[in-house]
Amino acid sequence: MAIEIHEKIESRRLVAGDNPSAEMVYAITGTTNETEALLTIHNNAPVLFEVDTLFLPRESVTVRPVENGFEMWEGIVRFAPIPQTEDSVFSFDTGGGTAHITHARKHVNSYPAPGKQAPNHRGAIGVTQDGNIEGVDIPVPVFHFSEIHYLPDEFVTPQYKGLLARLTGCVNTGTFKGLDAGECLFLGAAGTKRNLGDWEVTYRFAGSPNEMGLTIGDITGITKKGWEYLWVEYEMTEEGNRLVTRPVAAHIEEVHRTADLNQLMI
Repeated sequence: MAIEIHEKIESRRLVAGDNPSAEMVYAITGTTNETEALLTIHNNAPVLFEVDTLFLPRESVTVRPVENGFEMWEGIVRFAPIPQTEDSVFSFDTGGGTAHITHARKHVNSYPAPGKQAPNHRGAIGVTQDGNIEGVDIPVPVFHFSEIHYLPDEFVTPQYKGLLARLTGCVNTGTFKGLDAGECLFLGAAGTKRNLGDWEVTYRFAGSPNEMGLTIGDITGITKKGWEYLWVEYEMTEEGNRLVTRPVAAHIEEVHRTADLNQLMI
């Protein structure tokens, strides 16, 4: 059976405006091979599509088998503008992350059993009978964002690639992308050289807010930068003829290297 291709009635989905795009949808029959189906679309679909007098180049071609169909495929051809050199694309996500904490920001209340007195653990969470502190995992604010830059070939030199490697995992020492020193962590970059001769480079970052005036138990005035690590040291002390666990010190640790992220030049 010869391979046949037909444009479907729901084809030619158009999006006009600042970011125009178009899709053409095809039905392919006569083959069980996805490569043959894909090649058939490549050979028959146009390479340009006109939207609002703008000719959009073919961006991608996909095929999928039709459910309960023998030798039947659906193909989608997408047309969209090609980003030009010096263009940029920005995205962000404030979904946050998680952290394991052993101490509350504020102890609200305790409800002892009748005839019992609740020990005062000064906000320690999940204190066991032997004095261990189990803590709890909570969502914490982490601002993930990325930038895609289309850079000329002469910009992405071996020296610049080495700089990207050295800065990966570093926290900013000065204001960067609207974040204060200590709040922005550079997660790394990935680059691809395009047929146009330039580079598509994706830069990934995470932001975590600096904090001041934190209180842990009786310890006050704690200051912590966004990507510093805070841990609490506890001690067992006697209260009302029983041992209770209380914070004795809050420690701030620098766990990431620091650097001037403006060296990225983006």
